[in-house]
Amino acid sequence: MLAHRFACERLRALGQAGGMITKEMPEVLFVCVQNAGRSQIAAALLSLRSHGRVHVRSAGSTPAETVNPLVVAALAEIGVDLDDAFPKPLTDEVVRAADVVITMGCGDACPIYPGTRYEDWVVDDPAGADLGGVRAIRDEIDLRVQALAAELLS
Repeated sequence: MLAHRFACERLRALGQAGGMITKEMPEVLFVCVQNAGRSQIAAALLSLRSHGRVHVRSAGSTPAETVNPLVVAALAEIGVDLDDAFPKPLTDEVVRAADVVITMGCGDACPIYPGTRYEDWVVDDPAGADLGGVRAIRDEIDLRVQALAAELLS
């Protein structure tokens, strides 16, 4: 099931990047090394805060096997379900399809394409943090995500 979802997302991104599929909403890609913490938080919160009016992806240069369990718990506390989330590798087509690429202060390098906006949000890594620390990271990302959603949807 996860392989199917990942393949569908890559095909959609490839079609968008190649101009074969029209984008109906802004596309945002969040990137961190393992795609198990910060980028998963940001992606889930932007989906929530934009009410589905922004298409969101996340990826990592060296994806972990699973999403950090404390990240799952911290998001569940605010009603965000990550049961279907999984770490995904960073691929060229998802970068090319994005209107905005946000790295999460982890030093990940992304290919640079003209017309794409790039930002780096310096945010602590939840790996090794306790639940209180993960909550603080979640709340910091949420403030940034709310500002981004307001900007993209204005």
